Amino acid sequence: MNVFAFDIETVPDVAGGRRLHGLDGLGDGEAAEAMLAMRREETGSDFLRLPLHRVVVISVAALIGDRFTVFSLGEGGDDEARLIDRFFDGIERYVPRLVSWNGSGFDLPVLHYRGLIHGLSAPRYWETGDEDRSFRFNNYQNRFHDRHTDLMDVLAGYSGRAVAPLDQVATLCGLPGKLGMSGADVRHQIDAGHFDAVRDYCEHDVLNTYLLWLRFRLLRGELDGSGYATECERVRDALTEADRPHLDQFLNAWTG
Repeated sequence: MNVFAFDIETVPDVAGGRRLHGLDGLGDGEAAEAMLAMRREETGSDFLRLPLHRVVVISVAALIGDRFTVFSLGEGGDDEARLIDRFFDGIERYVPRLVSWNGSGFDLPVLHYRGLIHGLSAPRYWETGDEDRSFRFNNYQNRFHDRHTDLMDVLAGYSGRAVAPLDQVATLCGLPGKLGMSGADVRHQIDAGHFDAVRDYCEHDVLNTYLLWLRFRLLRGELDGSGYATECERVRDALTEADRPHLDQFLNAWTG
């Protein structure tokens, strides 16, 4: 079984904001602030509508065959269309189980809109059984299928009133949770040219998500205690072998 636990980080799409709101003449920072101000006036929150989120990094904690790895698409300034296309190409190639935390509510709809805007194609991702019958009763689109498992949604019993933040659930399970950054910092870090910090933050999130998925597999009986320990050790070994400072930081904070 191939598995991609994934997460995206985004910033305001100022080019789209200029097109929608007539913000020509404003610099990128000014245009972004204007977009956020209009959204606050409309809703009381500056959280933009999903089509106006420009993707700057996609991180994946991947089990491919029996090999675990963590990687990111996007190197700071990379063309958005290219990195989204590479993500969908990975689905085309590996047909993985996707695992996310609130992926149904944010990450995947953003990728849908941005893929549409860029004119991309992702036939395997959108397959529902017309070309491949194995997708008829288990595809990426159905909320209750498991080719995509949104852990936040599933653990909340599909009730919005019962959802919980990734950071809190991960920490309660002995995982590192957030390590010095939050989603609210992403735009400012990108504007300051600190792409590596955003990438590292996103990779921490997908590691938390993947390890919670292993705990969920234990909960539902897909793994016994020994199997769960073996899978966790696979992750520890891969992170140790990678020998990257932010992954060492994650290892040192992992107590559960």
